[in-house]
Amino acid sequence: MEHDDAGGCRKTTDLEEVMALPGKTDAPRPAVAERITVALIAKAADGLQRLQLRTGLSKTDVVNRSISLYDFIDEQLEDGHELLLRRKGTDEVQLIHIL
Repeated sequence: MEHDDAGGCRKTTDLEEVMALPGKTDAPRPAVAERITVALIAKAADGLQRLQLRTGLSKTDVVNRSISLYDFIDEQLEDGHELLLRRKGTDEVQLIHIL
């Protein structure tokens, strides 16, 4: 258990490992396990470009993080958890459904 900025406790999850993938840091890159070619629809290609601009990450790093994050979320949902978004500083909470 770790403490958050508000003094509460939070459970450390595998998500922190997902987001610690190489990217902006000088951390060593993991060995390449598989190379693929992907045909992106326009919406996904636009999202990839926006993420690159916002994060400064390469296409490879954005895709690796996206797959790892989707895998983590899917595993949590399969285990019976819900995905909630809470607006910072408010009580507004939204339940997110991934189809």
